[in-house]
Amino acid sequence: MSKKLVYTGKTKNVYALENGNYLLKFKDDCTGKDGVFDPGENSIGLTIEGVGDVNLRMSIYFFEMLKAEGIPTHYVSADLQETTMEVKPAKVFGQGLEVICRLRAVGSFLRRYSEYVEEGAKLPAYVETTFKNDAKGDPLVTRDGLVVLGVMSEAQYDDMKAQTQKITAVVAREMEKRGMELYDIKFEFGYDETGKVMLIDEIASGNMRVYKDGQYIQPMELSQLFFEK
Repeated sequence: MSKKLVYTGKTKNVYALENGNYLLKFKDDCTGKDGVFDPGENSIGLTIEGVGDVNLRMSIYFFEMLKAEGIPTHYVSADLQETTMEVKPAKVFGQGLEVICRLRAVGSFLRRYSEYVEEGAKLPAYVETTFKNDAKGDPLVTRDGLVVLGVMSEAQYDDMKAQTQKITAVVAREMEKRGMELYDIKFEFGYDETGKVMLIDEIASGNMRVYKDGQYIQPMELSQLFFEK
């Protein structure tokens, strides 16, 4: 099947397929600064051999699990040899929206609210949304803001939040089975031609904070630990 390059991303390229779906090609490029990996950075900082493969492997694992649990995603199939994933077409909300689910107070949440919460305090699957905008530092936006700005309906937000908490619970459960704890995780959602909300992009170690025995696990190490026999 022929494919046409439609978008060159930081960590993936996107191709249009003849059947109306899209193909994501995972790359070994990583976001970071001065040669140090950082999932929160907005630019490519380094190349790690094999990172595209492990990101795809983890995404396949969780997308297949979500499919079995009836949670809608854009996932169709994947090819590990080619490091590609075929996905259904989906529109993004606004110009791109990130959804974070937090189980413990760390990172930017702690920086913002340190007067009110201790580091590492447990949170009840707290969901927050930010616009993808490098120049503005990915500003936070509330449910009401998203509705007022015409980015999504109230029903779409509520559906997205419920899906976020369900998917987070699945990922947290799988980490717990391996003696690790999920602290927070970042998702992206889109919608199909009927307006139905679904998970898009990937579920990979670079999009989550996971700890073991109180210590943060770097993404490449996390991928290795996750798939250890």
